[in-house]
Amino acid sequence: MSGVWGEFLKISIFGESHGKCVGIIVNGLPAGLELDLAFIRRELDRRAPGKSFATARQEEDEFEIISGYFNNRTTGSPLSFVIRNNDQHSRDYEEIKNIMRPGHADFTAWSKYNGFHDYRGGGHFSGRLTAPLVLTGAIAKQILMKKGIVIGGHILSIGNIADTQIDPVNPDPELLLAVRTRLFPVISEEQGKLMQESIIQAKTEQDSLGGVVETAIVGLPAGIGSPFFDSVESKLAHLLFSIPAVKGVEFGAGFAITEMRGAVANDEFRLLEGQVRTATNHSGGIQGGITNGMPVIFRTAFKPTPSIARGQKTVDISTMQEVEIRIQGRHDPCIVPRAVPVVEAAAAIALLEMMIEKDGTLWMI
Repeated sequence: MSGVWGEFLKISIFGESHGKCVGIIVNGLPAGLELDLAFIRRELDRRAPGKSFATARQEEDEFEIISGYFNNRTTGSPLSFVIRNNDQHSRDYEEIKNIMRPGHADFTAWSKYNGFHDYRGGGHFSGRLTAPLVLTGAIAKQILMKKGIVIGGHILSIGNIADTQIDPVNPDPELLLAVRTRLFPVISEEQGKLMQESIIQAKTEQDSLGGVVETAIVGLPAGIGSPFFDSVESKLAHLLFSIPAVKGVEFGAGFAITEMRGAVANDEFRLLEGQVRTATNHSGGIQGGITNGMPVIFRTAFKPTPSIARGQKTVDISTMQEVEIRIQGRHDPCIVPRAVPVVEAAAAIALLEMMIEKDGTLWMI
């Protein structure tokens, strides 16, 4: 399994959904950084199960620093954390370990690892592994915020119900920060109520919903990114597509730019208070794989939660017969609300990696 990412900021993720813990090791941070542990806890709370109406699983996501932190400062050695698993119901999976759940990684994991993988709750393929990702993202966010860089996301849509879009040219950093504090992270609370009603309706029908998270990065300087293979889009997409259930990522106008002519699609340059800016932002703040000083805007698509109580056709690999499955247990009818801080975290980690590549580590202190 590939559990390591990054070159300048190297992270190594470990654990399983129903194992003793999940955790992460972070290499590449300089000595002397003071971490806001309360901020890390708040970010974990945004992702944690049991904090919304969506799931019944309760996990406090309390983290423990194992190494790399002494006298309230990073030491420069690998910074490692664990988050204990306390509310797992492994018996829910014992009876169906040979029955391949539609939409899950059960069959592909069984095929690749010859049946030796941990099948409980999805094991290493579970969304539970996003907790240490959010933890690391919270550290990256702290560093970036000190440099005036704000990363904020919201639920752009659930099913066919859409929220107000972020202004791609002049996103309001205060609004992005305010959305972070909301239990249901949307800009329009009216649209948010409609989304919540649709999630509840899907649950009563033993079904689930997917949606889109829109994210803005504000305050970035021009000149970040390392084409060809380490462009801003490449780095971000690599981490974003590592998040379970992500099926699509688009930057700026995304696929809609194919419907424009060049005269519209091109972001014309302007001088604003002595700074080079663009009048529009169809490119999403990125050109040639490098930031141009405009806000970086991207959207991340999440599929509907595959664990549903409705009967579905599948295969029992122990008997090699077709069977029907009705998945029991405690599952989100929609993971999108909890995915917002995960997307933000992935963006923060990728961005910090690119800034270290450009400026080294001393700028962080």
